[in-house]
Amino acid sequence: MVEAMPLSGRVEDARQLTPPHYRRVVIKLSGEALVGDGGYGIDPLVLDTVALELQAAHSLGTEIAVMMGGGNIFRGLAGARRGMNRVTADLMGMLGTVINGLALRDALEAHGMATRVQTAIEMHQVAEPYIRGRAIRHLEKGRVVIFCAGSGNPFFTTDTPAALRAAEIGADVLIKATRVDGVYSADPKVDPAAQRFETISYLEVLNRGLQVMDNTAITLCMDNRLPLLVLDLFTPGNLARAVSGEPVGTLVVDREGRE
Repeated sequence: MVEAMPLSGRVEDARQLTPPHYRRVVIKLSGEALVGDGGYGIDPLVLDTVALELQAAHSLGTEIAVMMGGGNIFRGLAGARRGMNRVTADLMGMLGTVINGLALRDALEAHGMATRVQTAIEMHQVAEPYIRGRAIRHLEKGRVVIFCAGSGNPFFTTDTPAALRAAEIGADVLIKATRVDGVYSADPKVDPAAQRFETISYLEVLNRGLQVMDNTAITLCMDNRLPLLVLDLFTPGNLARAVSGEPVGTLVVDREGRE
């Protein structure tokens, strides 16, 4: 007689057989997300936490690409404000994203995840150049792809290249992974009465001047009808719940309530 599988096992198998709500996602991960208490650089414990959250979401069957920021290493705009040439400062910021991307790759591979780093600025000894078809092929093979160096152009934050790459590779959603649990009407740290939105339209984000992503990125998402999901990456399991379709964070869509 074959012993019946425990209920917990059947539920787990059902989860594995159920396709994720989002088949392919691009996650915009700021450099500041990797900073611990020091306010600069990379905290290994924080990096490992990020890797585990990505692993949990990836294990559900979602194809994951990450657009890496570099503000924890160097901010081009901040350098320009101190008198540096803006193009030079932005190039330095792009190199900072590569440092973060390599660190994230190392953390993911330590957890057994196949990972590829692609850069918009060619540096063959360090990473692959960004090639759209190759990136898609990596995703289809179950590899995590980390995009670095933005779009390779100065005068842009990494928000816009995140939206650009998401549109290029046919992502179902662009996820902005932050330390805040969504989009608010005002800064909740300053205004206790600030309202958190479950859904909001691109136009309302622009008209209200909400600091979700830069305006170019929001407009690019709007033009391509690419949903934008803003969530707190550091609430355990949030990312996995989001790719499963559970209501997490704030969804920015074409019109409120519609992707």
